[in-house]
Amino acid sequence: MIPMNYLAREASADYLKTGYWSRRSLQDPLLFGAVHLAWDGEPSGFTCLPTQADLDLDPEASYFHYILNETVEGLQFHSIPGMDGVPRFCDMSSDSLSRPLPVERFDLIYAHAQKNIGPAGLIIVLIRHSQIERQLRQVPSMLDYRNHRNAHSIFNTPPTFAIYATLLVLRWLEGDVGGLEPMAARNERKADLVYRAIDTSHGFYRGHAVPENRSLMNVCFNLANKSLEHKFLREAASHGLLGLSGHRSIGGIRASLYNAVSESSCQQLAAFMAEFQARHPSTPTSADAP
Repeated sequence: MIPMNYLAREASADYLKTGYWSRRSLQDPLLFGAVHLAWDGEPSGFTCLPTQADLDLDPEASYFHYILNETVEGLQFHSIPGMDGVPRFCDMSSDSLSRPLPVERFDLIYAHAQKNIGPAGLIIVLIRHSQIERQLRQVPSMLDYRNHRNAHSIFNTPPTFAIYATLLVLRWLEGDVGGLEPMAARNERKADLVYRAIDTSHGFYRGHAVPENRSLMNVCFNLANKSLEHKFLREAASHGLLGLSGHRSIGGIRASLYNAVSESSCQQLAAFMAEFQARHPSTPTSADAP
């Protein structure tokens, strides 16, 4: 919807390629205009993110698009890139409501609900009224942001269960947790438990992302070889630690620490990691090591 509404044929938009999902976001804009790659992390294996000084930004770009948190590689921006004066569009699907963010610096934010907000099937879009009026071409009615604005978000029959579940999550976040600042502190403690287990393992566990760009939502790491990773996953499952397989595109281990994951679960994972390492004191090597 973004390039369909806001990218003219004769124009280009700035995109960052920072991981699996941002790489996939680069295809659709080419149907409507040009993409200017302001930074490409693929040569580094998507292990780091750019600083502002690294970006090759076009002051005439139709918009600047990036993904705040790359779930596959475990990368997360901890500052806001881009150029003032160029509309800033951001995919916040995997870390929205995990911490306070200065939303006033964005022109369009979108988030799929199924990480921190609610069940799959709901998408939340925050967009400036002035941005809605900047629409460049006629598009199918369902893909026109103006129609959703004018119909107060019920242009179509809404996914009522997903909306109700989101209401309950927001009540929990505000009433039980106390808001975004306590949620952020909780998420930092959770991530610190797992990253500390990696950092104190003396190379037994190998983090994918450089420390300064680590995600608080997705902790991605490897062991010495795939055989040991498979054993880790099997034994973790026997301890009730589930869903730790890395994304199919890169493999390895991934602990997703979204808002609903408790601190005690992270403590259990860190304890299991230490115990598993103690039972495998000699770090094996093999040809299939990552």
